[in-house]
Amino acid sequence: MSKNIVVSMQNIHKKYLGTEIETHALQGISLRIYEGEFVAITGPSGCGKSTLLTIMGLLDSASEGSYHISGIDTSSLKVDHRTQVRNQHIGYVFQSFNLIDSMTVYENVALPLEHRGENAQVIKSAVTDALEKVGMQHRAQYKPNQISGGQQQRVAIARALVGNPDLILVDEPTGNLDTQNGDAVMKLLMTLNKQGSTIVMVTHDSRYSGLAHRQIQLLDGKVVGKKQLQTSPEVPSKNKDVA
Repeated sequence: MSKNIVVSMQNIHKKYLGTEIETHALQGISLRIYEGEFVAITGPSGCGKSTLLTIMGLLDSASEGSYHISGIDTSSLKVDHRTQVRNQHIGYVFQSFNLIDSMTVYENVALPLEHRGENAQVIKSAVTDALEKVGMQHRAQYKPNQISGGQQQRVAIARALVGNPDLILVDEPTGNLDTQNGDAVMKLLMTLNKQGSTIVMVTHDSRYSGLAHRQIQLLDGKVVGKKQLQTSPEVPSKNKDVA
């Protein structure tokens, strides 16, 4: 049985208009992401990786082309409907964590469900489950500035997980972490994928991109390569060279 298509992008372009110059960040991107995949988007700095992820996450819109998430055509959605689709279908993990310092770990993770208008009992059950999955239930009442960077990224992953999204987008998840914490976060993402989460990750680190099922390689805003990878990888030793 063929797997469901979670993401379908066709001929995606993104242009930024300056006062004297037009920047073409994405040039005709077409791709599909299937349910249960772990896909790494790779390429040098400035190639369009993060731009592609923000469009996939409905944080930005394409200048032209079509994008479907879970069968929903997003091209003509108004802002409030885009926000609703993002909340229902997408979890986003940022490199800088983007946790709210004045709120506890529990309150940060609960935010997506509160925006849905879920009742307190549903929220409590879902947040507890998400924090248990990332091993952070014992820090539920801590503030972000009271836990380490690696723990903050685990909380950010729990927040992305809590609404049971169809797609989890991860932007350079190890960029602000040391090697030990980076390896731990990658092991967590791999475990979540094995449990059924569909994950698309932007990374510049070849040690980590090699852990995905598939790589999509970008250069100058274009797809220049697609690579099918091993199906049962392990996080490489931190003593190995990083390309």
